[in-house]
Amino acid sequence: MNRLYVKQQLNQFFQEDIGSGDITSDRIFDQSSPTGTGEFIAKQDGIFAGEVILDEAYHLFDETIKLDLFKKDGQQVKKGDVIAQVSGPYPLLLTSERVILNLLQRLSGIATVTSQAIRHLANDQVKIADTRKTTPGLRMLEKYAVRCGGGVNHRFGLDDAVMLKDNHIAAVGSITKAVDKIKASTGHMMKIEVEIENKEQLEEAIGAGVDVIMFDNMSPEQIRELIELVPNHIITEASGNITVDNIHLYKDTSVDMISLGFITHSAQALDISFNITGGLK
Repeated sequence: MNRLYVKQQLNQFFQEDIGSGDITSDRIFDQSSPTGTGEFIAKQDGIFAGEVILDEAYHLFDETIKLDLFKKDGQQVKKGDVIAQVSGPYPLLLTSERVILNLLQRLSGIATVTSQAIRHLANDQVKIADTRKTTPGLRMLEKYAVRCGGGVNHRFGLDDAVMLKDNHIAAVGSITKAVDKIKASTGHMMKIEVEIENKEQLEEAIGAGVDVIMFDNMSPEQIRELIELVPNHIITEASGNITVDNIHLYKDTSVDMISLGFITHSAQALDISFNITGGLK
């Protein structure tokens, strides 16, 4: 987690929300800035993610704001649990409330659905990975939330791994041609993954010397049949049309990992509220 980047993002998010000023808080409170206390409370069961948001957001406004965290990233929360308590000037607590809640709810929702997918799969030998199907601007945070939920990260962007999809293969002409071109101009630290859709493509990918093979949009039965042909040194991945409801069917396919787009692009936000609890001081 790059905290410098988190701070930059939070600055942008607050600038977007606050604009030229919080009219409501500015009109209610005078220059004395009365202080009080507020609590972040879980309104449903789930997995918490967002320590870094709470830790960094308030310091952007006032380093004297006191934060007490009662839940850590990756910990389960039950409805009614107090996740954190914060004390400081009322104007700052109220001005920052919405942005912080939006992020906590989003990240905790991703962590929660990731945890659900892992639980439904019920095979700790198979890793659950995310994809690049993330919210623009929030990829680092959303992929962090996946880790909080017990998952692992696939590539972060186009620049950290080679992944040959069907359109790359169609444009170049074959898996072999594409892999040969890449190997001729790429260093030894870069892994090469290829999506395959049938036995012929699988055999071609193996022959081309790829590092990772993705079984794309294949049924569990198809994967179980084809995976027997894959040498042990090649990592295997299943992806496409896999949901929380059917992921258990892939439990015994012997793949090394399953990548799921829905854990980021379709995760439902975890319901979290912020309530002022302390009176004026």
